[in-house]
Amino acid sequence: MPILGAAIVPHPPLIIPTVGCGREQKVQVTIDAYRTAAKQVAVWEPEVLIITSPHLVMYADYFHISPGRGTTGDMAAFGAGQTKLTVEYDSPLRDEIIHCGEAAGLKVGTLGQRDPYLDHGTFVPLYFLREAGVNCPVLRVGLSGFSPLDHYRLGQCIAQAVDALERRAVFIASGDLSHKLRDNGPYGYAPEGPVFDRQVTQAMAEGDFLQFLTMDPAFCEQAAECGLRSFQIMAGALDGLVVEAKLLSYEDVTGVGYGVATFTVTEPDENRHFGEQCAELERTRLAEKKATEDPWVKLARLSLETFVKTGERLERLPEGLPAEMTEQAAGAFVSLHAHSQLRGCIGTIGPTTESVAWEIVQNAVSACSRDPRFPPVTAAELDSLEYSVDVLGQPEPVTSPDQLNVKKYGVIVSCGGRRGLLLPDLEGVDTVEQQINIARQKGGISSQEKYTLERFEVVRHT
Repeated sequence: MPILGAAIVPHPPLIIPTVGCGREQKVQVTIDAYRTAAKQVAVWEPEVLIITSPHLVMYADYFHISPGRGTTGDMAAFGAGQTKLTVEYDSPLRDEIIHCGEAAGLKVGTLGQRDPYLDHGTFVPLYFLREAGVNCPVLRVGLSGFSPLDHYRLGQCIAQAVDALERRAVFIASGDLSHKLRDNGPYGYAPEGPVFDRQVTQAMAEGDFLQFLTMDPAFCEQAAECGLRSFQIMAGALDGLVVEAKLLSYEDVTGVGYGVATFTVTEPDENRHFGEQCAELERTRLAEKKATEDPWVKLARLSLETFVKTGERLERLPEGLPAEMTEQAAGAFVSLHAHSQLRGCIGTIGPTTESVAWEIVQNAVSACSRDPRFPPVTAAELDSLEYSVDVLGQPEPVTSPDQLNVKKYGVIVSCGGRRGLLLPDLEGVDTVEQQINIARQKGGISSQEKYTLERFEVVRHT
């Protein structure tokens, strides 16, 4: 039995009357839409609710599903401890989802629970669903640092498990939209915020789940989104199904975007396998980018792939490399990204080999095998990797942070024998203060210690 339907809902504690104490009236449109969505869920008569929440425990490399037979929760953290809920978990369905996920190669299970009590991302939807008479077992599913496609694949596994156990299931994707919609809001304003909300609510209204999978991660981060990965899992749970989509409301009066939508399943549709469509778009993009790589990036790729496939380092340079690669020596960094996320970065501040080319060869191997933040790159990942190579100019001392520019200059922070380096023009590093602090921390240098600064320029090859 396929998923009966799904709903996207926000989770501001404010909308619970005992928390809002009258303040909830300023988002009455959201509350009214919430109740409409909850009534629709009641019409579906679910035997289990599958709820994804950004506020459940989240790991970079693991999908967590809440363990045990059930749990409780309240709104004490928001001044309303008298408002309580108790839920029962559908343990057999949880086990089946984990089995399906592991068979699909996903890292999913019940490990790593930090707090057994209901998070507000789960509590708020359940409050309105209970109000509408929906009182069935639930499953709480967390998000992860995995790619959009992996979140979609988890949704497919959820649907597979639901079908295998013949459950009448409804999917609840809990998540707010942008948190940066107003200057007077709790998180301030970013121009990406309203754009994000327009795109996502349009996707909700049209049932265009491909949009959830293809949004630029850097853009989403600037928008300070909350629930996109919840929506991606939901999309996977509805893979290959036609839905009747209804955008019930959208509000941004608090500086945070609240969208409410329902999706009623009607029939199968081979044109709605959005995961496959996304994967094909990504393969095409990567192939086009690979075809335009310059010699610096091509050499990094050759070195890394040789090492991963054979366990051996490149013994000779390919012919035809530019003279500036073979006749000049300089420090170089090789950075790897997969699915728009950093996958490894290792480099040298100054030259340690006879040429830039050999510096790239050496550091490409290190980036894929010696970055302590990541496991070694596997052969299965090679086609998904994107490379950048930064060739460093000569560092020069500076006497003041005023002489730095995060877009133009990298920075080296030194104290005794400790040094920390940060490249210029990195996503998420917008100020000199941020740049210095990150470099200082990488070098194990405290803010109380006296340190010196150097700056350098780079030539970036992507």
